[in-house]
Amino acid sequence: MDSGTPPTLPRQSAVAGRIPLAVIVVDGDGLVSHWSTGARRLFGPAREEAVGRPALDLLPVSGALREDPSDDVLRELDAYDAFGPALDASLNGLTSYPTAGRATLSDPGRPRVDVLWWAYPLVGPGSEQLLVLAADARLLHAEHPGPGRGGVERIAPGFALHTEFQGAEELAGRLPEILPSMSVGESSRIVSQVLELGYPVLEFSQHDRVPVTPDWGVPRRPGRRAVQGAGQAPAAVGTAPAPDFEQDLEYAAVRERLEFLNEVSGRIGSSLDLSRTIHEVSAAVVPRFTDVAGTYLREQVIAGEGFPDGPPDETTLWHRVAVEHVDAPGRWDDVVPVGESMPFPAHTPFFQCMTSGEPVLVPRISEQMGTAIASQFEKRDIRPLINGRSMLVVPLKARNVVLGFMILLRHAERAEFNDMDRVTGAELAARAGLVLDNARMYTYQESVAETLQDSMLPQVTPQMTGCDTATRYLPGTLLGRVGGDWFDSVKLPGSRIALVVGDVMGHGLNSAAMMGQLRTAVQTMAALDLPPAQLLRNLDDLAQRLGEHYLATCLYAVYDPIKGELLMANAGHVPPVLVRAADGRSELLDLPTGAPIGVGGVPFEAVRLRVEPGDRLVMCTDGLVEVRGEDIGVGLATLCESAAHPAASMDDACDTIIRALNIRGGRKDDVALLMARLNGIAREDVAEWPLAIDAREVARSRRLVVDQLREWGLEEVSDTVELLVSEVVTNAVRHAHSRQLQLRMVRAETLRCEVVDDDHTLPMLTHAGPLDEAGRGLRVVSRLAREWGTSRTAEGKTAWFEVPLPRRGRTRR
Repeated sequence: MDSGTPPTLPRQSAVAGRIPLAVIVVDGDGLVSHWSTGARRLFGPAREEAVGRPALDLLPVSGALREDPSDDVLRELDAYDAFGPALDASLNGLTSYPTAGRATLSDPGRPRVDVLWWAYPLVGPGSEQLLVLAADARLLHAEHPGPGRGGVERIAPGFALHTEFQGAEELAGRLPEILPSMSVGESSRIVSQVLELGYPVLEFSQHDRVPVTPDWGVPRRPGRRAVQGAGQAPAAVGTAPAPDFEQDLEYAAVRERLEFLNEVSGRIGSSLDLSRTIHEVSAAVVPRFTDVAGTYLREQVIAGEGFPDGPPDETTLWHRVAVEHVDAPGRWDDVVPVGESMPFPAHTPFFQCMTSGEPVLVPRISEQMGTAIASQFEKRDIRPLINGRSMLVVPLKARNVVLGFMILLRHAERAEFNDMDRVTGAELAARAGLVLDNARMYTYQESVAETLQDSMLPQVTPQMTGCDTATRYLPGTLLGRVGGDWFDSVKLPGSRIALVVGDVMGHGLNSAAMMGQLRTAVQTMAALDLPPAQLLRNLDDLAQRLGEHYLATCLYAVYDPIKGELLMANAGHVPPVLVRAADGRSELLDLPTGAPIGVGGVPFEAVRLRVEPGDRLVMCTDGLVEVRGEDIGVGLATLCESAAHPAASMDDACDTIIRALNIRGGRKDDVALLMARLNGIAREDVAEWPLAIDAREVARSRRLVVDQLREWGLEEVSDTVELLVSEVVTNAVRHAHSRQLQLRMVRAETLRCEVVDDDHTLPMLTHAGPLDEAGRGLRVVSRLAREWGTSRTAEGKTAWFEVPLPRRGRTRR
């Protein structure tokens, strides 16, 4: 900008306009409350070290310059004074006038610095009591060493009314930029006092004075714009510098912008959490670059879904995900609340930004534009918040797709956004867009992984015939949710239950996929009623066919609630814990360990164990008991101890174990936990009858179940059970070969009926035509039974069905 400097000012004095300013604000206790980038460069300490410390400790200047022949020109007309006493006087209220001067920075271990300084005592409701501006005069001395070579006559800091210069209002408008990180209210109050006490100037002679302003003072040329620093406030004069001076200024401005962008880049993307990233992006630019920042994203980005399809249009909904500002708390909340969704019509700058993918600069929002924008907000007048402000809309892009945009607003008291700000905003948005897209992709991949894992983990029925179960699955803390741990329960013929826990070694999608294959294989082989050792043998063969690089551990147990027996086989897995109901004692079961699934050529052994009603079986993966750097025996001992702890429910018992094992810390693997309370089935709740392979046995079977239901007091379900038994027994009589049939009825949470024969062919549900004599029996069963099924056994097959019982007819646990 042109500050109207008198034409008699020597060209060399333009050098003074290129000295960066240090800006310090001191509170009433003499402690630094604001410390600019320029202050760090001039005095040394970083902002984090300076804020909150006594100002006089950080500004170690005193006395006059030492005698040095090279200082003659600078000393000839300038008086040097003590910086410290002047500041001390201002802080203690000994003077209400601004002071200025030159002094020497005499910090041990650093080169001597010739300091120009201005000090303004402040009054008002805020804590700020003193504003200090300082500059390094060595730059002038190095550029112009003496008058014989065109040097300056005199360089001294001073004060003048800002109305003494042309373009005074523009000067006053730029002055708030020396306090870029303060709120608008605080900086406006301080600047108003500065203008009242006297505008800071540099005196080059008794008659030539140049205003110090936050602008660079480079005259605009065709096709070019004056440049301005993003964070540090430099001094400037209004004369036109030589071309090399202009290049220096542009270089310095670009450097300031790069420092700002690097600082912002360091503040965003600290995590891959999408909501946290959104907040970081919005907060990074306020207040240093802008006073208000509103962030809008497309719906797919917020949901962590796939990449948005197609370019945005007038129907695209944009979700307001963050609003950062320096205004009074709550001023924006009611008018533009976070979480609102809205489209933007084609005539708005927002639509132009999101469709072109380029920044849109509005130097000042006119009343007409403000009214057009406000029309999008029903029953809310946004015009007082936006009219007269400078606006920059920047797209948040990734891979040339607009994910969202940011609306940046500067208060009317602050400098308008310019072309350099447009470039800076575009670069800022590009970096923010990349960070947001990384967070979006991570959220998307996590969602896919969780869906995959959840689809593979079974929904274990908490109550089954003769057994109650509870489960827990915890993803690894560092390795993500996808892993190879699983648990399962499978109903078997004879009211038995298979309990399974397995762990595919490794993590990630490959391990999860392998886990899904093994789990499906276990369910299939369990339905064939294979003995535990044979099942693990077949599973090992399958793993080798799937790939030689896959290994897994597996613990397979079959519980017979009628006999009160556990039959277990282990393939390299963590041994289970059995908690006895009689005395609460827990023990780690000693099973033949076996080799992991996939090793091949290793036999597996099964162990049979007697259990009593109420005993609890605890099965888990090694992620629960194994901690890096610690013997696994410690974890197993803790598992035994915590499993024996009394608990009000199965879920409480699981939580007790998880808490006991997790407090040790260091867990990085997935955890699968399956607990089963072995309730057993009392003999009086089981009825069994042998049946001959004779059609007359169908009628006999109906009479037997009706009599038994009457004895149990379950006449309400007699008609249904009689019909279903008749159909199942008829099918068995028709297809059996030489051995007798077996009919069993079990009363528990449900009424379960089973018919065993020696035919290996499983019946199928088929469509029966009007003239067909067969095919209707299983359709009747499927309609009337709550559950039904068939499974092969070593001798043949079992057909079974379950019907719900009246609550009064259920056995007590």
